[in-house]
Amino acid sequence: MTVGAPARDTARTAPPQDAGIWTQLRVLTGRSLRALVLDPRLVVASMLGPLLMLGTFSQLFGSVARAPGFPPGVRYVDFLVPAIMVTSAMQAALNTAVGLTQEMRNGIIARFRSMPIWPGAVLLARSAADTVRCALQQLLLLVLAAALLGFRPAGGTLGALGAAALALAVGCCLGWIFIAIACWIRNTELVQSVAGLATFPLIFASEAFVPASALPGWLRAVVAANPATYGIRAARALALGGPALADAVTALAVSAAVGAAAAALAIRGFRRGI
Repeated sequence: MTVGAPARDTARTAPPQDAGIWTQLRVLTGRSLRALVLDPRLVVASMLGPLLMLGTFSQLFGSVARAPGFPPGVRYVDFLVPAIMVTSAMQAALNTAVGLTQEMRNGIIARFRSMPIWPGAVLLARSAADTVRCALQQLLLLVLAAALLGFRPAGGTLGALGAAALALAVGCCLGWIFIAIACWIRNTELVQSVAGLATFPLIFASEAFVPASALPGWLRAVVAANPATYGIRAARALALGGPALADAVTALAVSAAVGAAAAALAIRGFRRGI
């Protein structure tokens, strides 16, 4: 019974044998989304991290708003929320990577590989499903930040929603870094460790918590090379009502380039076999 369970589950959720790529993506994405609906604990747990980070850092580093180089007239919570949206979108991809390694180990991915399914469809479907979950996370983050911490950005509701949309796009693209790590390492514990190491510089060596002008010269050079910096800068410009077009275009272009390179590596690693 137990041995046959993965095969039966795959038979129910796999695309038809002659399905096109779009049908494959739709069916596989629906399969991943059903897992979220059937276990809402996954959604709740993924939403707690950004909320805890926002609450903690907004209280610990609130005095940064009085430091030289900080944007005048901007409260720290309004400065911080757009950054948390971008970093939480990237961290959501870590869940994608961990879930992917687990499916590689329990035989479901091996079953998919025996079918005429484009390998990239499995990875894209996982990414798309977690992007939906991340969208819910972003909306909840905005609502609770406004209700509990007084988040009132100068860009208003449209600016905040625009920042959330950009954070989703940037996080989805940069998240392929973690998917590529999973496809090449294929060990859940090691993936968590390596992805955690990759997450640290992406989040903390950026403009997430303090302006770049307040950082040492050598660290400003690292911040300038960090692709997450561009997404944080653009999301913040949208939320705060500043000039955002150039920053948004740069953020999307840089993130798309990094994501495309990481996706190519991920598909290549995925094709190596289980």
